[in-house]
Amino acid sequence: MRLINVHDAKTNFSRLLELAHAGEEIVLAKAGKPYARLVPLAADHGKRRPGRLTGCVADTFFEPLPETELAAWEAP
Repeated sequence: MRLINVHDAKTNFSRLLELAHAGEEIVLAKAGKPYARLVPLAADHGKRRPGRLTGCVADTFFEPLPETELAAWEAP
């Protein structure tokens, strides 16, 4: 963790972004007191994979609807 004053952060912002992107935590200080934190974004998990949530939906979800509900969907 690095503690950097705001004035120095303004001067070296691009370098601090690179350090944060590389995984380092940068704490920005105002008048010597910690004020904000510069951290990397969470990693992208890539493309979606079908079937990843298998088992998250109850089996009753796939049962046929009752006749009264079917009639309500088919009514004009």
